[in-house]
Amino acid sequence: MATSASSRRRLLAAGAACAACATVHAQPRGAARPLAVAQIVDTSAAQQDVSRDFLVGARAAWQDLNLRGGVRGRPVQHLVFEVDGSAAAVRAAIEEARDNPACVALTGSVGDRTAAAVVAQLGALDAGLAHVAPWLQNSLLEPDARTFPIFAGRQEQVVHALRSLSGVGIVEAGAVYATGQDWQLHREETERTAAALRLTLQAFRADGELARLGQRLTPGTPAVLLFVGGTPELLAFLQGLERQQRQRYVVALADVNLLVLAQVAQGRSTPVIATQPVPVTSAALPVVRAYREALGRLFDEPPAALSLAGWIAARYTAEVLAASEPPTRAGVLAALQRRAPHDLGGFRIAYDERRRSAGFVTQSLLMPDGRIVG
Repeated sequence: MATSASSRRRLLAAGAACAACATVHAQPRGAARPLAVAQIVDTSAAQQDVSRDFLVGARAAWQDLNLRGGVRGRPVQHLVFEVDGSAAAVRAAIEEARDNPACVALTGSVGDRTAAAVVAQLGALDAGLAHVAPWLQNSLLEPDARTFPIFAGRQEQVVHALRSLSGVGIVEAGAVYATGQDWQLHREETERTAAALRLTLQAFRADGELARLGQRLTPGTPAVLLFVGGTPELLAFLQGLERQQRQRYVVALADVNLLVLAQVAQGRSTPVIATQPVPVTSAALPVVRAYREALGRLFDEPPAALSLAGWIAARYTAEVLAASEPPTRAGVLAALQRRAPHDLGGFRIAYDERRRSAGFVTQSLLMPDGRIVG
């Protein structure tokens, strides 16, 4: 899925890294000692379309913060550890962050499997680091006392999507599970949610044969299909659907990157609706306006839900650092463990009894002509 746009994002991200380092290292003698935060980013083929945009938003937030004076006059060094998604690579990144005395927190781990791996390994490594605002889509994973998810997980998004369908009078839909793991993890809860909403759900297990499944759907298959999987899998499924005579509508979840889909799926006829655990990028909320302004000033990038999520993760982390007394590892962890409600420019963070905050779920529509509405 290499495109000129994705190459441009790589160059922009590299330039952002250089700019961030310059912001920190060009401090005059006698300036306040910088803080550091570490972000672990999965750049494997399965996760890169999510991770790259999320990282662009995070880098924009940290650059903008440092240009405005940092945290209480102290610049923040944004350390990025790129990993291949393996447990060994995640462990090495955590150890490097742990061994850096300036690093006071982990922030915005992405994608989903890497965020889950950080949760699994952080306690055993005794790093003393808070794990703030990870892209933790797995709703079944229970965060520990060090992890602070602020984005709605996959199951909350499924509930929102199914409620939206039942609310407009749809009584039957399909659910397509891209892999056997998706089938095992999500089918039971998805069908329970559909039953509670009196929505009949027909399940399809693709086991990686996405294009073939798309081709062999019958006219009796529901016109609206909930898709559980990532961008490459959805692209393959859409290619199969293009051979169908009946018009379909696909409802995807937040691990699908609509910008990438719009770039590589030219000429398709199937509208795609994607849930996202952040406000729509056209919203008038202060946090969204600040994101759009900084993104336009610092990057040649269009607004996107995933980069907005990266921005929100970084901004929330920065506000926690500013509220910590002192902004050390122990101070940051103690401030977060109070799990106090927080309003981040209209993005409401309020932890529940499961140690999650899942207030925001919205939807955007990718039209066949490539326009993203919402």
